[in-house]
Amino acid sequence: MNGASREALAAARERLDALTDSTSVDAGSLADELAAVTALLHREVSLRRVLTDPAQAGEAKAELAQRLLGTQVSGPAADLVAGMVRSRWSRSRDLVDALEQLADTADLTAAQKAGKLDDVEDELFRFGRIVSGSTELRAALTDRKATTSAKSELLRSLLGGRAQSATERLVTRLVTAPRGRSLESGLESLSKLAAERRDRMVAIVTSAVPLSDPQKRRLGAALAKVYGRQMHLNLDVDPEVVGGIRVQVGDEVINGSLADRLEDASRRLAS
Repeated sequence: MNGASREALAAARERLDALTDSTSVDAGSLADELAAVTALLHREVSLRRVLTDPAQAGEAKAELAQRLLGTQVSGPAADLVAGMVRSRWSRSRDLVDALEQLADTADLTAAQKAGKLDDVEDELFRFGRIVSGSTELRAALTDRKATTSAKSELLRSLLGGRAQSATERLVTRLVTAPRGRSLESGLESLSKLAAERRDRMVAIVTSAVPLSDPQKRRLGAALAKVYGRQMHLNLDVDPEVVGGIRVQVGDEVINGSLADRLEDASRRLAS
């Protein structure tokens, strides 16, 4: 997103944070309601064009949204959507993308409130690794001929009782309503969104052998010093990284060796 849409999304995220800070608002239920509105506006192209028409007064669009949604979702959800359509959007699709992101954020907020956000981050990463390592599973989850119920049931068999409920909901929405996203890019976006809940960056760390807890702490501290932000480490093991370590932060890839002292990581990463 850029321009007006970026500003509108930032304002909507502030309103969502204010809502979910309230103990009277169930963030998980709010996520489900926002996901339902996302599906509605994705399906009803003419409606979303009306709600994002810059020629229409913001208040008129907000009243329309309240009339349409007032009996379908809770008051907080309807108010949030009404506030969003008052804003100006560069493209009508941006409104739907923003709603989808807010639904995901609400689920992650619910996990954070329950003290399970770290678990969700790790589960999203591990699930992505499982998918990338199984051509058969990826094909089943992305098969356009497969029904939504069949995909949901497959995910329940994989994640049900083994992952946090927020993880299952996030992955199920991504798989059953990808809206043009690839499975890999969608999982990556969810991981980044989870990291943002704690204002953290994500580092994908691949090593030949599992890192010890002291090594994890030292590497995390070194990366935080280099990037100026708290760092969440997604850990993966690949025997082909012989005696070494590979760190990816965003588009940047850093290769190092475990033979070198990890306390020198900040110097080597900065050079």
